[in-house]
Amino acid sequence: MAAKAKKRIGVHVGTAGGAWTAVERAVAAGANTFQIFSSSPRMWKGTPVKAADAVKMKELRAKHDVGPVAIHASYLINLCSQTESVRENSTKAFRGEVERALALGAEFLVLHPGSWKGLTREEGLTYAARSIEQAIEGIDFAGKDFRILIENTAGAEFSLGGKLEQVAELVECLKACAPVAVCLDTCHVHVSGYDIVSVDGYIETMKLVESTVGFEAVRVWHCNDAKAAMGSKLDRHEHIGEGMIGAEAFRRLLHDDRFAHCAFIAETPVDSPGDEARNVGVLRALSAG
Repeated sequence: MAAKAKKRIGVHVGTAGGAWTAVERAVAAGANTFQIFSSSPRMWKGTPVKAADAVKMKELRAKHDVGPVAIHASYLINLCSQTESVRENSTKAFRGEVERALALGAEFLVLHPGSWKGLTREEGLTYAARSIEQAIEGIDFAGKDFRILIENTAGAEFSLGGKLEQVAELVECLKACAPVAVCLDTCHVHVSGYDIVSVDGYIETMKLVESTVGFEAVRVWHCNDAKAAMGSKLDRHEHIGEGMIGAEAFRRLLHDDRFAHCAFIAETPVDSPGDEARNVGVLRALSAG
């Protein structure tokens, strides 16, 4: 999408009234990319995509030049759970997420792999990779502009993806069988203990990104300021420029040519009407200045 010519900046939006309405909400917020849930993030079984909704979304995206589209998988999914029934439900739910993402023409499906509590990290990694492989069995991805994005997490104990190395390990396990890449979240990076606030810290953290997941694998940045301190492992999002990360760190990221191919999507709080547009506006101003 010629990302260098037109930076893709957006926000997570709702879908009340049909998935296609997300395009209108994104445009109203000043965004040219967006993220949605394809179904309730608190339910195991999602509603199949209506063909008419998918057609209308495609038409509106083309009309307004909006994309890529990311779908965030359900929060219930835990593909590396120690409990077999949870893994089975998660695998079925994740397959549904993939099917809905493809039906809607989304480019990305963002996934938190889950928690390996009660297992070793190696066991958790094995379960997660195996569950994803089972979930996508028989799905033909040929010719589709689609990637499953493994997202880094806030670094809570037993959370797969709390370290960049863990994200890289899972991607490596999956790349032979799945279209897979990476989503990085600024709040998660910060609270899991990586410095992106100071200039020197940013340089060192980006060296780690390069040596683990690699710059090209990063397709989406979730742009969220943080209410909590670096290393706190508290996943509390804040409005851009109003938290512990601060505006200058986002300016630095948005001007980093190594991520010129990325979409930058806010998952910031909606405390009052217009907050989506306000945060998109701040990111847009930082990218221009």
